[in-house]
Amino acid sequence: MKKIIILLFIICSFLFSKEFKIASYNVENFFDLNYDVTEYKEFIPNRSHWNKKAYKTKLNNVLKVLNDLNADIIALQEIESKKVINDLIKKLPEYKYYKFIKYDNSSVGVAILSKIKIINNKQIDVKFQDKIFRPILETTFILDDIKFKIFNNHWPSKRSKEKYRVKYAYELLNRIKQLPSTMDYIILGDLNSNYNENETLYSNKKLNDTLYITGINNVLNTTIDNNFVSKGTIKNKQYSHYNLWLELPYKNRYSYIFKSNNSTPDNMILPASLFDDENIFYKYNSFNVFKPDYLIKNRKINRWNMRKQDGFSDHLPIYATFSTKKLINQEIKRLSTIQDIYDITQINEPFSLKDAVVIYKSNNSAIVKQKNSRAIFIYNAQDLKLNNSYDLKIFSIKDFYGLKEIDKFKIIKKNKKPKNMDNFYIDKFNDFSDLNLQNEVIKNLVFTYKDKFLYYENSKIRVYFKDKNLIPKVETKLLIKKAQIGYFKKSPQIVIYNKNDFKYLK
Repeated sequence: MKKIIILLFIICSFLFSKEFKIASYNVENFFDLNYDVTEYKEFIPNRSHWNKKAYKTKLNNVLKVLNDLNADIIALQEIESKKVINDLIKKLPEYKYYKFIKYDNSSVGVAILSKIKIINNKQIDVKFQDKIFRPILETTFILDDIKFKIFNNHWPSKRSKEKYRVKYAYELLNRIKQLPSTMDYIILGDLNSNYNENETLYSNKKLNDTLYITGINNVLNTTIDNNFVSKGTIKNKQYSHYNLWLELPYKNRYSYIFKSNNSTPDNMILPASLFDDENIFYKYNSFNVFKPDYLIKNRKINRWNMRKQDGFSDHLPIYATFSTKKLINQEIKRLSTIQDIYDITQINEPFSLKDAVVIYKSNNSAIVKQKNSRAIFIYNAQDLKLNNSYDLKIFSIKDFYGLKEIDKFKIIKKNKKPKNMDNFYIDKFNDFSDLNLQNEVIKNLVFTYKDKFLYYENSKIRVYFKDKNLIPKVETKLLIKKAQIGYFKKSPQIVIYNKNDFKYLK
């Protein structure tokens, strides 16, 4: 009888919990038709292409997105005025609660629309002597007698160096430190920072005026010791945060596309309290990008086109689901295979990888593969021997511009060598753009080299020589004895480490 009562209590608690969706959307330059002097010049009312017709189209297009998105709380960026918000609310009566803020001399501000009761709004000022940006909007909500906060951000764009975004992060963190330890909160908005902004600074040194310190990674602590904070490690350091982009496969991580490169300026970042046993809970794997066909086609975002007076925004909305009760069956997956590693971004605790066979070795780097599973690159692998099998303890993994790697491990034991190594290699031509072939090793394949590409069977793939002195000077045929199928940013590539990995053919 006691067990039945407990079971009924659990079921009732689950039934009476409330799930709610939170979204963030940079609507891109939504100006009204009143002249305020602070407009961007192309949005001065009734000049050029910004007029009543354009405004009405923009309004209806934003309304379509918000209606289809159907979030309970929507954070908006790049709104010019209360007039714009009022026009939205007239068509969205279900959003009874809303707030808009901006600086007087700023072109745009931020806003919140909510079906859930707002009990307080606070403006966090972030000001500079030489530039004017936007304040941070701190909004407190109440649902089922539970209070929680959302911090709606719009940090400076990449036209400004990193020190400006770092200051935003510090002002935000200082405010968070003033909150009661039991207060749940969500950081979201257009941070103009990729989830892996540390890598961005290394590839775009013009932004780096902070000695590679970034606001999103180092100040808000979405990384610790250069590793992303995970759901399992978030409690290891105070004021650390988990970035929900890590739930998506690498190829799906984008809300903005710049020069054909995926970017994640829009973020949703959670503290440890969203993963505890009290108040508000995050629903695992509910984070996603809202991208219906009318917002993106052929990898092009259908942004506002001033000349055509149509379109939406250069950003895509992001969203996630939360609950007032802890959700059942939200266990973190236990890992045992290399395939499992490709399904995640960070491991929550060390795990054992059995029968990992070394199929390639170059100096201190190695590639290991499990039978009937996948291959993966390993750093600091000087103790691993080619063609040997090992049981390994894996401590951390990383993504290097999309390439999955193991960067910390130890050998548990050495196993018997496999009798046949041939099955561990790719010795026939494939579609090498297939992400499932990442880190595999090709063997004894003939290509034609020309201008940084290897050509084969009416296809081609970029080739990267670790030693630039090995790059062929002219078009030639090559026998690739062994080489890694690598991946850099969005592109697969064959990686050749040393001169013994290939030979010229006549």
